[in-house]
Amino acid sequence: MRVAIVENTRVTHHGQVGVALHEAGALIDQYKPWSGQPLPRSVDADALVVFGGEQAATDDHTHPYLPALARLMADYTTQDRPVLGICLGAQILARAFGATNLLSRELEFGWNDVALTDAGRADPVLGSRPPTFPIFQWHSDTFTLPPDAAQLAASEAVAQQAFRIGRATYGMQFHFEVSRAVAADWGRTFPGLVDRLAPGWRAGFDDLAARDGAAADLHGLAIARAWIRLI
Repeated sequence: MRVAIVENTRVTHHGQVGVALHEAGALIDQYKPWSGQPLPRSVDADALVVFGGEQAATDDHTHPYLPALARLMADYTTQDRPVLGICLGAQILARAFGATNLLSRELEFGWNDVALTDAGRADPVLGSRPPTFPIFQWHSDTFTLPPDAAQLAASEAVAQQAFRIGRATYGMQFHFEVSRAVAADWGRTFPGLVDRLAPGWRAGFDDLAARDGAAADLHGLAIARAWIRLI
């Protein structure tokens, strides 16, 4: 299988998604449109993954490729090729299917619990997870549920944590790709920003990682493997 991966920022970890793709022997086509690299103009892989970034899903003035990326995600969906949008990727996917992007509404950072909806408990990707489970978050933007999408998960702070459109197009607001190793690297790479967002988080990292990170690692890898089985 060939999977197109779109990175939206300089520091992008594929994390548990990368682990699962390599387990499956996937060939990777990697795109970095934030750097000026053009996106593919048409569907040319078996599946599409769109990772997160610091920009908003509506920042066309600073990231003029965003409308084209939204169209590409819609085109993959139309051709029934699996799509996975994570964090910003989920926000762009929501935009592509007629939802409203809601900016700077609710900050979530660190390992937090998400709860599956009835549709989530029956879903082929998320349904094998417990009704409530810890997973990593880093966002302040959110979105309304796209028309005809199935809401799969919510948190106490943010209703739209995961949704599915059709058979295999998924938007995941939470960072299930983030393992403890990735979270630790984010703390090292962005110490000032993390300290402003979550004072004391870096100092308490070992305890937080032991309490929630180990379980989140297992859930994240299971989600990644389940999505890849849809390709």
